[in-house]
Amino acid sequence: MSKGLRSWVQANWVDIANPKKSGGFPKCGRSGGEKRNNYPKCVPAAKARSMSASQRASAVSRKQKAERKTRTNKKPNTLRT
Repeated sequence: MSKGLRSWVQANWVDIANPKKSGGFPKCGRSGGEKRNNYPKCVPAAKARSMSASQRASAVSRKQKAERKTRTNKKPNTLRT
């Protein structure tokens, strides 16, 4: 199932925590001081399309719950989608 690092990096990553009003999702990452309501939960666009609305909501809530916990190390919280 492994496709390699190159395909992983080249995937179109989107933020499912902040859906656009017009439908779809913004690209992952922020540009020039952009503000978003929620902490980003980034997944490949193909994965976001294959997830149901309740699965996306669950993934976002698990990410937000993990972000509320304090971390002693500076590694990001990576959760299984």
